[in-house]
Amino acid sequence: MANAIGSERGQTRAWGREIGLGAVAGVAGGLVFGAMMAMQGMMPMIAGLVGSQNGGVGFVVHLVISAAIGAIYGAAVGNQPGARQYGTAWLYGLGNGFVWWILGPLVIMPLLMGMGLQFGAALSPMMLMSLVGHLIYGVVTALAAVLLLQRI
Repeated sequence: MANAIGSERGQTRAWGREIGLGAVAGVAGGLVFGAMMAMQGMMPMIAGLVGSQNGGVGFVVHLVISAAIGAIYGAAVGNQPGARQYGTAWLYGLGNGFVWWILGPLVIMPLLMGMGLQFGAALSPMMLMSLVGHLIYGVVTALAAVLLLQRI
């Protein structure tokens, strides 16, 4: 199988499906988080990542990033037993959202925009709202992933 890797117990893991379904789940989380960001007028800033100021462009960029993060989530936890159960998956989602809050607005995005690391601003009201949004993104993505992963 081209998309599977054998394990020590003779089982295979469907990497392609987990990554693809994770990307779809990431878009679901991205739609919810993106709506929150749009209400706060954040989309032009996201558009700045690709040299634009257009809110629609920012929303598309946000969804592409959401899909990529969802794909990483699918690869990382798609085969974990708790990731396929609603009762525990939300915890994976909280962890995912927290990690990406650190990586996204505190590290990667500011570096791409020439601002330097933003750890000093982590407790500012704007960054705390970002944390809430990332946690919601993570939970929605995890729950959407459960729905999709239970089908494979």
